[in-house]
Amino acid sequence: MVSFTYYVPTKVFFGTDAESHIGSFLKSKGFHKVLLHYGSGSIKKNGLYDKVTAELQQAGIAYVELPGVEPNPKIGLVRCGVELCRKEGVDFLLGVGGGSVSDSCKAIALGLALDIDPWEAVVKNICPEKPFPMGLVLTIAAAGSEMSNSCVITDDEHNLKRGCNHDGNRPLVAFMNPENTLTVPKYQTAAGTVDIMMHTMERYLTADPETPLTDRLAEALLKTVKDCGSRLAEDPKDLQARTDLMWASSLAHNDITGCGRNRTFTAHKIEHDLSGVHDNITHGAGLAVVFPAWVLHEYKKGMKRFCQWAVNIWQANPNQDEDAVIREGVDHMKDYFRSLGMPVTMQELGVAPEEYDSIAELTIAGAGGAIPSYGSKLTKEEIIEIYRLAE
Repeated sequence: MVSFTYYVPTKVFFGTDAESHIGSFLKSKGFHKVLLHYGSGSIKKNGLYDKVTAELQQAGIAYVELPGVEPNPKIGLVRCGVELCRKEGVDFLLGVGGGSVSDSCKAIALGLALDIDPWEAVVKNICPEKPFPMGLVLTIAAAGSEMSNSCVITDDEHNLKRGCNHDGNRPLVAFMNPENTLTVPKYQTAAGTVDIMMHTMERYLTADPETPLTDRLAEALLKTVKDCGSRLAEDPKDLQARTDLMWASSLAHNDITGCGRNRTFTAHKIEHDLSGVHDNITHGAGLAVVFPAWVLHEYKKGMKRFCQWAVNIWQANPNQDEDAVIREGVDHMKDYFRSLGMPVTMQELGVAPEEYDSIAELTIAGAGGAIPSYGSKLTKEEIIEIYRLAE
């Protein structure tokens, strides 16, 4: 186990009464004016908007609104948010949505705390000494942004999707009611399931000393998510599965499943540029394509570790040679993704071979060179090999 620092300052209100704590919590912290940040307006159709605004009004907390967050949230709206907050004297950011809304809130918070362009703050991974406070009312189990230190934003003008990771991105509070996820469509539920799994598997598959306790936590979470994903593919109204999946999304990305291991998040870095160029690609769907191919490219660097992953998570038959065990694990994983309705090939994503070179170049340029992977670094040519393994 490598040395680590674990820090999760987010206060979580979890359960069917989660929203009822919004007003009292914000009032107790002395906040006076909130930016209410959300997406296309679905929260007005399902009644969540009314619940949140009623809580703010009853607590005597003023608010201004900024709707319009899109999947792969855009830097243009973030800049508008920074300007609006300064103009209105906002002292707290409250996102109502999922990972995209949370990321947009986090980037606005960076711009406000650092007094610089938020794109510069993200690209340079600048952590403010005093973060601007924010929180989230969660509506989908997927990104785990409600307790994570990550923020990912897209510059759609230049087809760039970039992230930053530091403790300044951690929300002050999260209000998590599983009932708010009951109307999430099957495809988005499936993509969220994949994203949750990746947040743990990308911590699990690293070339570090053994971490038995962390491994068991990770394996338990992954098995639970697999089960919930399958149940929700059959019955999207399964509230118990929605409840377990929502909590798993937080635990998968608050770093509890990565303690004692270094994190490279190679598949995430590769996928970010696929969905940066192709804005229609849902992040979880892109990961369902990239990650199995990344495993096939990398597994010979750590046969023992990848075998443990294949057997303990994907129930590969251990009574065969290591190469066959790992490949069977990859096959089982891809079959599972297919069962959820996820793509597993570049063709299904709509990415053409003639694009490989330019997209891989974006990844290399964004990292300033070869990107960290399993005990080594990947060149542009190796990233293209991963694309080809996903065909």
